[in-house]
Amino acid sequence: MKATELRGKDQAALEKELNELLKAQFGMRMQIATQQLSNTSQLKKVRRDIARVKTVMNSKEAK
Repeated sequence: MKATELRGKDQAALEKELNELLKAQFGMRMQIATQQLSNTSQLKKVRRDIARVKTVMNSKEAK
């Protein structure tokens, strides 16, 4: 996911995206705890996507 894609979305869509990413992160953390997640690099990608969404949301609020 790129920041340019996120900037084109409105606030409601960004909040929805953030909630989906947080749910995905929680699921991955549970899979790591039960040793079911084989590709742990996915967690890093989700964390960074969450940060991107929050950054875009904060920049839109500041304007």
